[in-house]
Parts: sequence; structure tokens; C-alpha cells
Amino acid sequence: MIIEAAVESLDAALAAADDGEGAHRIELCADLAHGGTTPDVALVRAAVSQLPIPVFVLIRPRPGDFCYSRAEHRLMLEQIGAARRAGAAGIVTGALTRHQDIDQIRTAELFEVARPLPVTFHRAFDECPPRPPRVSPALEILVALGANRVLTSGGAKTAADGVAQIRKLVLQARGRVTILAGGGVNADNAAHLVQASGVREVHFSVQDAEKVRRVMRALKGAGRVYNPNR
Repeated sequence: MIIEAAVESLDAALAAADDGEGAHRIELCADLAHGGTTPDVALVRAAVSQLPIPVFVLIRPRPGDFCYSRAEHRLMLEQIGAARRAGAAGIVTGALTRHQDIDQIRTAELFEVARPLPVTFHRAFDECPPRPPRVSPALEILVALGANRVLTSGGAKTAADGVAQIRKLVLQARGRVTILAGGGVNADNAAHLVQASGVREVHFSVQDAEKVRRVMRALKGAGRVYNPNR
């Protein structure tokens, strides 16, 4: 299992990493109370220089929706370049159209500027309208665009509530893209989430090391991870 900790300060990042005994990866953000925005580049440099684990950087110019103006899109491209120069190990970003579909042109440009770093499409994915019965067109678009990961709660308020849809996404992905479960993940629901959905990576916000430790204990106690392909 891979644990990704979303943090908005250097202290929280260091606590989450726990001297290499805690989270396996950091998503560095600002303003987590409003869903996260792009952190200051000085914070990125400090985190990269002091953490023993990879630092992925969120690129989101403002809270609110994920449909961006031309000026905001240009700013995001510049922020990706700055994060890369600061030593980021990965980029977390994405854009939607005003109809809440994947903005394929702008997302492709964001991904291109981020390369060769791995790219996670963030929870804007959960804003895409569901199109039953089972296949997510948005996921297929992101596979075609070359996303490495998709962060999702399965379209629900929390990943625990969306576990059935997350499992469908894992099955649909077939290893072509990693499904990263996030949204309200904690020690009480992490084990069931992993076993029921088949995800191998989970994401949650962290303020101190103890939350990471509790989740890790819960996952270790869960035994063998459910394999949706068996």
C-alpha cells in the first residue's frame, strides 16, 4: 500500500513523513480548507530539501470550480514549471470544461509541461457527470492523455461512501492508470476501503504523525489486499 498525505505546511509534511516511517508520498498544497491551491514555491523547495519521500505539488490557482480562464491556465503552466525547478517529484492538476467534462486540450497542455514527472488528475474527476451503467468516459480520456493517477472519492462525499464506484474504476482501469482513493479516509474506514475497492493507494490530509500511524496500523491489520481481478 502507498499512503499519500496531503499537507499545507512544512511541519505537517515532516510529521507525515515521520523520518521515513510514515507516509510514502506528500501532496503539498495551500488552503486545504477550501480543497487546496498551489503552494508557494519557497515551501516546495523547503519540503523537497528536508523530506525523505517524494513531494507531489498541487497546481490549482484558486478555490472553486475547475473551469479556468486563459489567464488562469497560463498561470498554471507557469506554476508547473516553477514546481519542477523547485524539485517536485510529481504534479497534481487538471481542468474541466464549463459542462463539467475533462478539458482535454488544457489538461493535455498541463500534462505536457509537467513531463517527465508523473501526473495525478485531482478530484475534479469527481465533478464529471456520471454516465451509467459502468464505464467512466472521463477515466478513458485520462488514460488516453497519459495520466499516471486519478484521485477520486468515487463521486461521493467520502471515499468510504463511494467505495462501490471506486471498485468499478479499479476494474475499468486494468492497471493502465492508478486509482488513488481519497476523501475522508481515516483509520476507521481505510481497511474496508482497501479490501472492498482493490485500490493500492490512499490519500488523506494530515496535520500530525499520529493519523498516519493509525491508518498504517489499520491497513496492516487488514491482511491481504482484495484483488478485483481474481
